[in-house]
Amino acid sequence: MYGQIYKALSGFYYVKTSNSDTLYQVRARGNFRQKKLTPLVGDFVEFTSDNEREGLILAVEPRKNQLKRPPVANVDQAVIVASCTEPDFSLNLLDRFLVHNEQLNITSVLVWTKSDLLTPAQYQQMQVYKQMYENIGYQVFLHGTGEELPAAFHALFNNKLTVFIGQSGVGKSTLLNVILPHLQLATGEISKALNRGRHTTRHVELVAYDGGLIADTPGFSSLDFTDWQVIQLTKQFPEFVQRAQQCKFRECTHTHEPHCAIKQALAEQRIATSRYDNYLQFKDEIAQQRPVYQKRKKDGLK
Repeated sequence: MYGQIYKALSGFYYVKTSNSDTLYQVRARGNFRQKKLTPLVGDFVEFTSDNEREGLILAVEPRKNQLKRPPVANVDQAVIVASCTEPDFSLNLLDRFLVHNEQLNITSVLVWTKSDLLTPAQYQQMQVYKQMYENIGYQVFLHGTGEELPAAFHALFNNKLTVFIGQSGVGKSTLLNVILPHLQLATGEISKALNRGRHTTRHVELVAYDGGLIADTPGFSSLDFTDWQVIQLTKQFPEFVQRAQQCKFRECTHTHEPHCAIKQALAEQRIATSRYDNYLQFKDEIAQQRPVYQKRKKDGLK
């Protein structure tokens, strides 16, 4: 039989086939450990089972992507939750999430919470940011505490496996409770000293919602650039990709090269300065990390 893993807990995997609501409790074959292969929630698997309580996963189908936290495979869409305030809104952190999602071919939807706590001037600035990211091609929702999410947001989940990610304390669990109230996820208080929330969620499970699946546990994915290449980074900014063919050099890094379409668009204010500045920072991080990584590989270290 073939199915998808909906939950992983205490060494057991719970698999559902496409033509049945039956949830099969199975274990992974013993040789999976030798192969250093750990099935993940979201994996499509071949399995055998004589009943609903006993069975074995025989093989895991190739993944199109996977996240570390929440540990989910084959993700179609990520709702990136950021707060307008408490904790402070960060364009740099937002772009980190977007770049990593682009690299994994995950569609990003942006939800910015606590908009009701802003002053009129702050709210206007968030509207400027909203327009900036919508011009790039992202869907953005400004969400006030206690407000209902619009129908356009609820319509995004059909035929997709969706995860919620973002900084702690921004309201990921609160949003999930609005969408899936039966989950009753715990929500964390904001630490005034650290200006961030405490993690309040545990194992991950896929829950059916409006024709799709939602991972019921929000997370904060790894955001480092270990083993990235600069040319790979340039391809994760959609507004760069749209113009890159107009650059004189095929593998233009959009920094020092002449006749660069990206720098030209920046000068003409058709690319946001904050996006370009964050690109330069990420590029520097890659340049600093790769020699260390390569040295470790050469020395036989992990």
